[in-house]
Amino acid sequence: MSKIRITKEFTFETAHALHGYDGKCKNIHGHSYKLSVTVIGEPIEDATHVKCGMVIDFGDLKKIVKNEVVDVWDHATILNKNTPHLQLAKQLTELGHDIVLVDYQPTSEKMIEDFAVRISSKLPEHMKLHSLKLRETETAFAEWFAKDQLT
Repeated sequence: MSKIRITKEFTFETAHALHGYDGKCKNIHGHSYKLSVTVIGEPIEDATHVKCGMVIDFGDLKKIVKNEVVDVWDHATILNKNTPHLQLAKQLTELGHDIVLVDYQPTSEKMIEDFAVRISSKLPEHMKLHSLKLRETETAFAEWFAKDQLT
């Protein structure tokens, strides 16, 4: 049976700040992120199964990624909870802003690692997360591949 890769793309707007960074990104700023999620698996062969011929229904993949990433991060500010930004986060939360505190520097590299864990944990057993591509700008992106994680 063939292994097939299925990809769905998502967009969301997120702000972040990189504490301790030596450039402009130390300030709160935002990006229009584009996330490509690719899973790999074998299409369902059971002719009586409602999803026959599919590795995963694109709608099911959309639900997983929206719940785990997009709905959490869209129009939120991402800050490292282990920095002085914690006080700012508290003030912004009190003013009604959506703040996501993470335990890492919110770079594209670390965000994509986080997304991989979140998405992988929700996929059906018969498939695996193959890769992620997180585009921060039109010319800058981070990529995560499952095969690179094997040590």
